[in-house]
Amino acid sequence: MSDPQQFRNTTDPRFTEWMKSPESGGNEGCLYVSTATDGSGDVALAESEDGPDAPIQVVPRASWDAFLAGARSGAFDHI
Repeated sequence: MSDPQQFRNTTDPRFTEWMKSPESGGNEGCLYVSTATDGSGDVALAESEDGPDAPIQVVPRASWDAFLAGARSGAFDHI
């Protein structure tokens, strides 16, 4: 699901479409996620509190998939 707030992201032009969870609502401090447009599968993360010029963190697809698998299995429930 797209959100009207788009990060300007001047550091990596591969990330143009940003999404956030519908659970975030209109709250501050939402995490936005984008997938690279070049087919690499890389994923970028940005924090909405930092505004449209927020720095992004890029992770390889394999790392993103491992994180999601851990979250789904409850590996981070103690945090």
